Amino acid sequence: MIRACVIGLGPIGNRHAGLLKADPLAELVGVCDIIHARADAAAAKFGVPAFYDVEQMLRSLAPDMCVVATGGEEYGSDHYLPTMQALEAGCHVLGEKPISNRIDQAEEMVAKAREKGLCYGINLNHRFTPAAYLAKRWQNEGRLGHLLFINMSMWIMNPRESSPYFQIKALHPHTVDIMRHFCGDVEAVQCFATKAPGRKIWSTATFNMRFKNGVVGTLTGSYDIERGHPMERCEVAGTKGRFVIEDMYREVTLYPAGDLEKRVYTNPVFGGMRDFEETFLNRQHRFLEQLTAGAKPEEIDGSGADGLAAQKVLAAAIESLENETVVYVK
Repeated sequence: MIRACVIGLGPIGNRHAGLLKADPLAELVGVCDIIHARADAAAAKFGVPAFYDVEQMLRSLAPDMCVVATGGEEYGSDHYLPTMQALEAGCHVLGEKPISNRIDQAEEMVAKAREKGLCYGINLNHRFTPAAYLAKRWQNEGRLGHLLFINMSMWIMNPRESSPYFQIKALHPHTVDIMRHFCGDVEAVQCFATKAPGRKIWSTATFNMRFKNGVVGTLTGSYDIERGHPMERCEVAGTKGRFVIEDMYREVTLYPAGDLEKRVYTNPVFGGMRDFEETFLNRQHRFLEQLTAGAKPEEIDGSGADGLAAQKVLAAAIESLENETVVYVK
């Protein structure tokens, strides 16, 4: 069993801890948070020792892996230090998204994992669903033919006001990762954005993209739309067909070119995914499966390198929005 700790015990960290506690491949051995009350509450809830200092926990428990679920500004500013501490101590790491608010820090984190020969994953949980797995299988079987375009969209209501680019940086690691998952590396980005009434941030944005393999795509995202209806849609098309994923796991449809019969997978009521939380379960369990199987760091699904690549696309989008130009991804 993989001996695991959780660093950062807000709502997301508690979710990870509960899933680790229930996973047959893992043993939750400790929790850590600089806010003592959070650490103590999680320790009592899950029956493990509480720590308030990462390095002390690493020395005391010597875990095999750590989940880094710290938050900070725009959900990503506090990931760097505990990730580096865990990697330095020889732990595999599964980190929350975004990998970091700063590209230079994200590069250091990925480089440290590579230097240590450790597995580093990011919770890019939207790709770990039966619908996404099936869509990827269809793609690998050649059912789409030569890829042509991708259209991606995601929206939720988030009234928080932070930096002007909060929505771009915090929401879209998921969407860009899905786009890269199906279409490869992004070469160039052009971004336009607007502010809903009463908003100070760029709360809705559209991205035009060109991928290195010639695929073109669009991404639309918003922090202005209430839930209660579909919140995510992905359409990928090629010369032999296209597929559409609705709401991450709810349904995926294959439309073969020149064929009026379509193929549909719908999440079953019994035995299917119950809710969004199970995307965390699937993603975390996949990381544990890969660790248990002895996967090489470069084989990790939804790796730190993938998280870094997504943030570089978003950094280019922000530059594009600021300068009103097309920006090539560095």
